Amino acid sequence: MASSPTAHCKFHYYKTPNKHSDGFIRRQVLLSQQDNNKRPRQQIARRELILKTSELAVIGAIFNLSGKKPDYLGVQKNQQALSLCRATKNCISTSENISDIIHYTPPWNYNGGRKNPVSREVAMEELIHVIKSTKPDKYTPRIVEQKDDYLCVEYQSPILGFVDDVEFWFRPGNKSIVEYRSASRIGNFDFDVNRKRIKTLRLALEKKGWASEETF
Repeated sequence: MASSPTAHCKFHYYKTPNKHSDGFIRRQVLLSQQDNNKRPRQQIARRELILKTSELAVIGAIFNLSGKKPDYLGVQKNQQALSLCRATKNCISTSENISDIIHYTPPWNYNGGRKNPVSREVAMEELIHVIKSTKPDKYTPRIVEQKDDYLCVEYQSPILGFVDDVEFWFRPGNKSIVEYRSASRIGNFDFDVNRKRIKTLRLALEKKGWASEETF
């Protein structure tokens, strides 16, 4: 009686032209190396990925890729607004001129999409909840400063530890306007990381009744 094939064997039946077989079908048990070969390769690939990730994290720590926190963050004293962007293409801000298509981004209105207006305190709670519950591009958010009308968040990349500074300022007045600025600390380009982050946050806030003052 033929035995059942195991997980590591395949049974192949064929006619052998051997003169001693007289054309009878003989069973040949051939060890299949296919499954055995796949598993080590998959394990090696995962191991290499883990090692490379660890190496990049070490490099980020050695060279301090998080960068130094800018000393110009916060609401500016000379004029009530957040800081402008540097000339690099890794920053967006509502303080920029609307003609600057690289750096300008429109402010938000936290009562622009709802029938029943809410207070600034409620809007601030909504903003904090969205920040903590979303991770655009897998960046980890950390609130480093919080006031009644101002919020500063550090977003850190998952591997090399790049840090972006994101600010939110509730402009005084009755128009429910929120200004913001999102900028990378180092480098010249961000591959639209800052703009995509702000868009992700805006889409989540729109579900709560927020709205953009303009479309971008």
